[in-house]
Amino acid sequence: MQATLKKYFPVFVLPTLLAFMIAFLVPFIVGFFLSFTKFTTITNTKWVGIDNYVKAFSQREGFISAFGFTVLVVIVSVITVNIFAFLLAWLLTRKFRGTNFFRTVFFMPNLIGGIVLGYTWQTMINAVLSQYATTISADWKFGYAGLIMLLNWQLIGYMMIIYIAGLQNVPPELIEAAELDGVNKWEMLRHVTI
Repeated sequence: MQATLKKYFPVFVLPTLLAFMIAFLVPFIVGFFLSFTKFTTITNTKWVGIDNYVKAFSQREGFISAFGFTVLVVIVSVITVNIFAFLLAWLLTRKFRGTNFFRTVFFMPNLIGGIVLGYTWQTMINAVLSQYATTISADWKFGYAGLIMLLNWQLIGYMMIIYIAGLQNVPPELIEAAELDGVNKWEMLRHVTI
């Protein structure tokens, strides 16, 4: 059995390795190379060395502001996505009618690509909030809140599926043993998942 697995190992690894190289490694290398050039298109490049990095770090105010905004978005979105995803997973692991339907509904936004997602939300926001456009465009807090809502809307379903898988794979013996010891099932699951 071991010899057979070793023999066919490259057959199974090669497609994944090729996909990784095409989708991640090659674009990463090209992007890294382009960061040292001035370009209008990928074929029209001029080597400038580290000038792009010097400009980015020398314009401290803009760089620090953008970096701080990105860090803030990451921290808040990671916390909110995980909290809401766990709550949804906890609710959807209980037995009630329509559980599979709701799981599907919450997972669907994860399947939408980033460009389509951007256009969809831009259209919705422009249609609903066009009367407040000057106020919203003047205040960065509205854009920040919109970005957090968009990230939550897209990512909660994916994380929910991961939490559901974790909650459903807690061995029944562990739950039964905890109940015999007088521990509430959901209190025990909280300690298991942390």
